[in-house]
Amino acid sequence: MKKSKGVISLILIAVLTGLLGFTTIHGWGKGETGAAKNINLGLDLEGGVSITYQVKGDTPSEEDMADTIYKLQKRVEGYSTEATVYQEGDDRISIEIPGVSDANAILDELGRPGSLYFIAQTDSEGNLNYKNEKQTGNPEDYKLTKSIEELQKDGSIVLTGTDVKNAEAVARSNQVSDAAEYAVALEMNKDGAAKFAEATKKALESKESIGIYYDDAFVTVPNVNSEIKDGRAEISGAMDYTKANALATTIRSGALNLELEELRSNVVGAQLGQDAIKTSLMAGAIGLAIVFVFMCVVYLLPGLASGLALLIYTGLVLVSLNAFDITLTLPGIAGIILGIGMAVDANVIIFARVGEELAAGKSVRSSLNAGFKKAMSAILDGNITTLIAAAVLWLRGSGTVKGFAQTLALGIVVSMFTALVITRVIIYSFYAVGIRSEKLYGRPKKERKAIHFLGKKKLFFGVSAALILAGFVLMGVNSARGVGALNYSLEFKGGTATNVTFAEEYTLEEIDDKIVPLIEDVTGDKNVQVQKVEGSKQVVFKTQTLDLEKREAFNKVMTEQFGASEKEITSENISSTVSSEMRQDAVVAVAIATVFMLLYIWLRFKDIRFATSAVVALLHDVLIVLGFYVLSRVSVGNTFIACMLTIVGYSINATIVIFDRIREELKTQKRGTDLQDLVNGCITKTLTRSIYTSLTTFIMVAVLYVMGVSSIKEFALPLMVGIICGAYSSVCITGALWYVMKKASEKKAAKKA
Repeated sequence: MKKSKGVISLILIAVLTGLLGFTTIHGWGKGETGAAKNINLGLDLEGGVSITYQVKGDTPSEEDMADTIYKLQKRVEGYSTEATVYQEGDDRISIEIPGVSDANAILDELGRPGSLYFIAQTDSEGNLNYKNEKQTGNPEDYKLTKSIEELQKDGSIVLTGTDVKNAEAVARSNQVSDAAEYAVALEMNKDGAAKFAEATKKALESKESIGIYYDDAFVTVPNVNSEIKDGRAEISGAMDYTKANALATTIRSGALNLELEELRSNVVGAQLGQDAIKTSLMAGAIGLAIVFVFMCVVYLLPGLASGLALLIYTGLVLVSLNAFDITLTLPGIAGIILGIGMAVDANVIIFARVGEELAAGKSVRSSLNAGFKKAMSAILDGNITTLIAAAVLWLRGSGTVKGFAQTLALGIVVSMFTALVITRVIIYSFYAVGIRSEKLYGRPKKERKAIHFLGKKKLFFGVSAALILAGFVLMGVNSARGVGALNYSLEFKGGTATNVTFAEEYTLEEIDDKIVPLIEDVTGDKNVQVQKVEGSKQVVFKTQTLDLEKREAFNKVMTEQFGASEKEITSENISSTVSSEMRQDAVVAVAIATVFMLLYIWLRFKDIRFATSAVVALLHDVLIVLGFYVLSRVSVGNTFIACMLTIVGYSINATIVIFDRIREELKTQKRGTDLQDLVNGCITKTLTRSIYTSLTTFIMVAVLYVMGVSSIKEFALPLMVGIICGAYSSVCITGALWYVMKKASEKKAAKKA
């Protein structure tokens, strides 16, 4: 790179940094487009709409309620991945959607389920069930010739909404004009598929249609072109995306087991309050500043380059959250923190390699070239492996899992870009403008003597096994004591929602300071959740399930201490917001992600032992952190899922770096080189990277823990344990585990020979 290009590059980097800073702080135009304050925030950070529905008819079964809640959860994710759905009492369902201030905008879609019918064109005697009054293809011109009750009696209704599993708009190319068209893809459940096969067979034989009828009108009357046996069909007809998506939404709206009617809707405030948001932002800024200074002190000029790249990373993430309309909540912040850790990690890997080349006597230019080249495989493999996990979690997960995956995927892509492009441009620009002193590019050190990690492998394995076993034993002890294996929060086990109308309006901060401590005393619950109802003096307190005695004590405090009217205090038991289906989705998603990561590592390293060791280390870290949850009794809620997923991503990335070095050394090892010495040498060479990366990520989370409110502390504390555990397993467990399996396979092969 010439000097002039170096100057131009540095100017462009400065301009980019300035533009990102201006965009995130102020935004553009009247709407302040791109400003960080316009990022969609979840209920915990911003608030939104709370809607409660009453089930029509008799008290529903537990099965129907669970099915309806799950399907509603999948539907409201169209508004926000962080929306929650839970049961209230025996026959009510509450929905909370962050970032929405107008309940009427969504009530129409969500509140009309239960009246979707697939109707055969003629009955068994050949009589028309519906007719086209104007002889057009417009569904609005079709009219029923009988009532729904009559059609149900004579079997003309071939399917109902309960038989539909899913409906979504899909793109299809137009063979004539090459323009994009859209169709609606239908998927039936098991029972629906059998009914649909029989119905389409009869319709095909008689060359008839099957009309889809919803809310007292036809929404579409498609022709049947073939018998459909697998329960999957498409409704086509020159639709654009808006029309296809509207039709798909209407069909999904009718695919519930129960019919609902609106009981009430409120705009609710943030659960954490403005002070919590401000302190979290301040903690993030302080953490970034500390990491910036740390990198400059340790790596000098390259550290400055990485610090500038980290600022650009932060700006790009904030702008991208706006651009992709991603809802940010506390678990989502976990994904960004992991992204920051991986962005720093990539730079540490590069600069560690540059330092090795300088120590070997190479010039600054040659060291930079070799450092970036040799670090490339570790950076790509580590990030791609984690990105695979994020993609699977995004596609297969639901609720909090999907939201976490979005921010994680975004953070990984941006961190790879800033590390491999921005940092490279900055450091080479510094060199091009004449800053070439070897002293400024690091402190070259002589290669340290290899630490004999494998000599202590039995000790490491024993300590890990003891910690994991202790966690399971303690779970059993807690269960025997009747306090539960884990301290499950409202999100996992449900509780009681108490609506209190106060004599005066309190701010969220006043509620947290004055009221919540008293509620904690009388209920024994240290994880009280608070929601203010905007425009009123009502506050909803969500606690663990309260018996009659505790409810009376609660009401007494509200009336005597704060002047609330006892008549205006109502309590309802509520279900968990993380349903069993959502938990199952999360487990399945993590299992699939683990398999795909294993396959990728196997493919890239061409050794199943590398993949197996990585996955075992991953499980090791998760189980130890689980044991910490058991020991500390930290609340297990939505942040628990995010914490565990963060550790999965962090653990696998740390392991890849060591395995990449072992793979490299295996290619160049001389005959007679002892495998144990090789592995010890590789772990020692990457030890600095392991310590520095863990330290910088730990700093970010630790500052968040020190400055955060209680709910943030409950998220940050186990995450810090996970970071320490990830560093321990990558250094002490993974390499040793691979070595043990490698030697075992060699012995087995020798016996066969």
